Amino acid sequence: MFKYCPHCASQNIGFERNRVFRCPDCGFVYYHNIAAATGLVISTDRGILLIERAKEPARGKFALPGGFVDPGEGAVDGLRRECREEIGWDPGPSVNLYASFPNIYPYKGIVYNTCDLFFTISAQSLCGQDLSVDPKEISGICFIRAEEVSMDDLAFDSTRRAIKAFQEAIKQPRNR
Repeated sequence: MFKYCPHCASQNIGFERNRVFRCPDCGFVYYHNIAAATGLVISTDRGILLIERAKEPARGKFALPGGFVDPGEGAVDGLRRECREEIGWDPGPSVNLYASFPNIYPYKGIVYNTCDLFFTISAQSLCGQDLSVDPKEISGICFIRAEEVSMDDLAFDSTRRAIKAFQEAIKQPRNR
């Protein structure tokens, strides 16, 4: 990411443990920390909502609505903002966290390590007409039964793991 130290311009800057840039000449230290990202499984009477990515990484693959949490935002606030931006729909604050997985997100030559938080909500009557898709972000949407999702069609490893966890959860009989 850095060829020269941003503080003193030394070429001796090093990248340690896949997360710390350190310059031995001036003492500059930069931690390339984990970014937080979110995804939302929206359960409807048509199945769960998947979005088709319109841009890299993983253009043409399916993902869940969501995205990166901005500085100063909590995870739920970031999720709600991303849903409004991507699909024109706000799930409200009553989403339920059900899983979290690490992910790698390569973007414009930089590899971001992320901690992806996955939420669920039931919106049984939600349909495509209720949504306003941002074509710069999303090239399409589909509703599919959770058990019929093809893992090969999903954009990210963390999304595959989240969908698998969701599939397992809906198989379990509910305790009464």
